[in-house]
Amino acid sequence: MKIRILERGDNFLRLEIEGEGHTLCNLLQRSLLEDEDVEIGGYDLAHPLVSKAVLFVKTKEGSPEEALKRAIERIKRTNKAFQEALSIAFGEGAEVASSEDKGSSSES
Repeated sequence: MKIRILERGDNFLRLEIEGEGHTLCNLLQRSLLEDEDVEIGGYDLAHPLVSKAVLFVKTKEGSPEEALKRAIERIKRTNKAFQEALSIAFGEGAEVASSEDKGSSSES
């Protein structure tokens, strides 16, 4: 992933995110729009086969950089809550170990 600042102002920011598409950008957009200080949070993909997205943020109050950082923190908290809920659902402790952590074994 490579990020390049295309445009920056007191209340707006446009970033080019190379190597990412709808998955990351949609998540960021949804989290940005949960922030009452964010006026616009969106992204554009010029072509679905080209992994180069443009993310844009415009704030009513505060800096767009801080709004983006808050959005990322919300995503982290959501991921942590999901991981904990999944651990409980699987009947495990506080962490879910991946197959690599447990030592991959194929069952036939």
